[in-house]
Amino acid sequence: MILNVQRGDFILLDYSMKVKETGELFDTTREEEAKEAKIYRQGTFYEPILVVVGAGWVLKGLDESLVGMEEGKPFTIEIPPEGGLGPRDPNKIKLFPMRRFKELDRRLQPGMQVEVNGQVAIVRSVGAGRVQLDFNPPLAGKTIIFNGVVRKILTDPLEKLRHLIHRRIPSISKEKFGLEMIEGGILRITIPEEAFLLEGLQIIKRGIASDIERFFPDTKEIIFMERYEKKTPPQTPSTPITVPTTVQASQTLKGSETVEKAQAAEKGQEGGEKKEFIDEP
Repeated sequence: MILNVQRGDFILLDYSMKVKETGELFDTTREEEAKEAKIYRQGTFYEPILVVVGAGWVLKGLDESLVGMEEGKPFTIEIPPEGGLGPRDPNKIKLFPMRRFKELDRRLQPGMQVEVNGQVAIVRSVGAGRVQLDFNPPLAGKTIIFNGVVRKILTDPLEKLRHLIHRRIPSISKEKFGLEMIEGGILRITIPEEAFLLEGLQIIKRGIASDIERFFPDTKEIIFMERYEKKTPPQTPSTPITVPTTVQASQTLKGSETVEKAQAAEKGQEGGEKKEFIDEP
């Protein structure tokens, strides 16, 4: 059965993006491709991303083009600046005195990225005691070639919920989160123990709750459960002690008692009675 993407669908999207003017690959969901292009980032999770079509999670030009795409069929679209990161704004190119950057541990050069007042800029030129900085996004004014494939259109509500959680907590398997829909519009989410120490967990939970309220408006209440299980060390099974039927003088008996106790042990065996001997000091 052929499935086509509709507005509001939850989809898993694989992609790569290049700058049309230069052919430079600048983003991808495929790890090997990122390594080949030398844009691999440690700590990034390379896997198909969750997109809710029409929710504004991706570039406007891409969001609009996804409608009608066939599940599993590769596609290529061209995204102009108007549908991407917009045209370049000449007002975002500014001059700064060189002394502003005297504390940098390296010499300013064109192409470097610097931070000014919390904003990232690219150095365009250096000279005459001044630095020209460009605060436009690096891809502003560029046309983007987008190669993608819709790996899956999600239809099961629980699967959608798991991927919403995974979008916020990609470092932990989505299958480890317990989900339970309770009568009355209550959703219970059980968080696995390995997530307890995640930095910013309370903010992450607020984000998950916000996503669920947006895309599952019938949900009246969301309960996050953190269950701590007592860890009991494994018990070693006890080994039964077997008393030898024939007592060796060199093992347990001493002095003048040796012969007498050994003989008594043998008599006990003959009469069907098991004897236990304990050396007395």
